Amino acid sequence: MKRLNITIDEDLYEKARAYAFFRKVSISEVIRNSLKEWMNKRSGKIEELILSAKDENDILDILSKDEFIESGEVEKSLDL
Repeated sequence: MKRLNITIDEDLYEKARAYAFFRKVSISEVIRNSLKEWMNKRSGKIEELILSAKDENDILDILSKDEFIESGEVEKSLDL
């Protein structure tokens, strides 16, 4: 695991602390699980490909291709 320092406002901290206390887990675990869930909901195909790339050349190759279109753009172009 990697250590990460973040700054959050007092109100959010207190909510996270209370949530962690009632579920008998650490605040770090609450943040890890929340970030993991957020990333799973928002990462798209191109992000997954970039994260799985072996080196910089793979990343540049992925980014140079025009094969990726957001699903919203496809729906809009088809008037769905």
